[in-house]
Amino acid sequence: MGDAVKPQLGSVALNESSPRKVAYFYDSDIGNYAYVTGHPMKPHRIRLAHSLIMQYNLYQKMEIYRAKPASRGEMTQFHTDDYIDFLQKVTPDNMDSYMREQGKYNVGDDCPVFDGLFEFCGISAGGSMEGAARLNRQKCDIAVNWAGGLHHAKKCEASGFCYVNDIVLGILELLRFMKRVLYIDIDVHHGDGVEEAFYTTDRVMTVSFHKYGEYFPGTGELRDIGIGQGKNYSVNFPLRDGITDESYKSIFEPVIENVMKYYQPDAVVLQCGGDSLSGDRLGCFNLSMDGHANCVSYVKSFGLPTLVLGGGGYTMRNVARTWAFETGVLVGQDMDRSLPYNEYYEYYAPDFELNVRSSNMENSNSREYLDKITAAVIDNLRQTGSAPSVQMQDVPRKPFGGMTDEEEAELDDLDEDENKDVRMTEHRWDKQIENGAEFEPSEDDEMASANGATRTNGKKRNFTDFKAQDEATRSTNISPQHALASNGKDETGSDANDDTIEDIGTTEGQEKTEPVEGDKEDAAEKPQVDADGDVGMADVVASDEANIKKEEVEAVSVTKPDEDTEKTLEEKPPALKAVKDSADAGANQESVAEDTAAAKDVDKPVETEDKQPAPEAMEVDVKEKLDERADDKDVS
Repeated sequence: MGDAVKPQLGSVALNESSPRKVAYFYDSDIGNYAYVTGHPMKPHRIRLAHSLIMQYNLYQKMEIYRAKPASRGEMTQFHTDDYIDFLQKVTPDNMDSYMREQGKYNVGDDCPVFDGLFEFCGISAGGSMEGAARLNRQKCDIAVNWAGGLHHAKKCEASGFCYVNDIVLGILELLRFMKRVLYIDIDVHHGDGVEEAFYTTDRVMTVSFHKYGEYFPGTGELRDIGIGQGKNYSVNFPLRDGITDESYKSIFEPVIENVMKYYQPDAVVLQCGGDSLSGDRLGCFNLSMDGHANCVSYVKSFGLPTLVLGGGGYTMRNVARTWAFETGVLVGQDMDRSLPYNEYYEYYAPDFELNVRSSNMENSNSREYLDKITAAVIDNLRQTGSAPSVQMQDVPRKPFGGMTDEEEAELDDLDEDENKDVRMTEHRWDKQIENGAEFEPSEDDEMASANGATRTNGKKRNFTDFKAQDEATRSTNISPQHALASNGKDETGSDANDDTIEDIGTTEGQEKTEPVEGDKEDAAEKPQVDADGDVGMADVVASDEANIKKEEVEAVSVTKPDEDTEKTLEEKPPALKAVKDSADAGANQESVAEDTAAAKDVDKPVETEDKQPAPEAMEVDVKEKLDERADDKDVS
């Protein structure tokens, strides 16, 4: 595509090659709605995708909006009044009284009545209409609404899990300012509702890549090219089962390139249905996440104002992964393939990766078939001639849906007046876009966590790093034997990190018996011999029993007589002194014999039954004998 082919863009950001401004629309209530039990459509998938978008910090690159739900009047810009009135009145409680209307509007099995049906449709349509309005007012270059893309809904009936066609409402809003709008549909099902709405006009070209042949909704044949003024402005590319990334890319890019060349649209609406992914519950294609996102990247490369919408997709974890990844593609941010922890982390087991892989499904689309269909499609595009012109008319000042510039400015002033002392309100936080040149991230962690985003610190170390650092610090600060340790082993060969009782006792015993610096040479010259006769080995059990033996011996050692007793004995005759000396000598011999026996037989347990007589008893016996001899002398 040369520069001459591309039209002048309405957005200031796109014309000045500055970063593209992305507006992201999300309503937290969307996940609260649920179809009937067992239904494959689950709005909860949008909440899963939003959680990943917040955890990947993609919110820092775009403005976040909660669009006002579409009103009844806004929905009736395309749908009939009677049909919208029915959706507004019917509930699970009163649905039995609307049996005739349910058959008339095709509300029943595929499109059941559930609680909050009209509110759910309002949220979906409101985001698409507000996104289109912001593109018209050049407030953004890309608008994203993953809750939209319900392309099967008709003017006066529901179809294919869709009730209100938000795509048609968004395109109608774009046509108020844009001359031509291109609609691209990569859902596995044909976008019949959008094609039917613009089948007779040349102001909207619809391009759909879908499964055709005994498959819902049964439309989208190659020969369906439009009628009247819209002839050749409906493009259908029928496909078969199992198309791969390479095959899909080989047909998507040439077709879209020729569409841009011949049609020259002012804006693009891209429906990113996730049921074309491999492994979808209802789909039959074999696209990976990267193959699906390549379509988004290629459409973005044309630099046109783009409204990106959701659509089908019935394997929730794969749809959430893909839409989050495509949001990163739109804002131009690379994303780590390892999923960050989030509140729905268990949904992505067992790999926990940002990836949807292709399977070994057989590709029924031969190369000859794809080339033949591609050639036919491009030939139809040549029949359109030059880009259709539009009669000049006044541009309406007020959009169908969304706010005007004046209303948005009033909201900004009201938020500033009500929060004069607040540095960052939720209204300002939603509009804030982080500058890529900032050295450090913003400090609004409280507001981010309140909106479901948790900052991740890229410099955080894992547990093993802390453990290695602690081990290195311990080896340099504690003791010489730890300083000699290597690889977590001390000099005895035991693991220093193994905190068992035996290892701790050994270490304490070694620290207690470590020689003083003055005695190190003597200890080196004289090898130590333990009780078992081993040289240079410490016997922990023996040392413990020796300590016990020593304590027991000290407890039963003979105490010396006090000073009064010694004086009394000195005053007695020499015969009494001899008795005292002989008693002392006997006590000393007994204590020496006990110490010798303890030194020879260390391994024997201490015998506490044979106790030596207490010193007090010995003193009493000596005194009695002395008194008896003194009495005998007095009698004689």
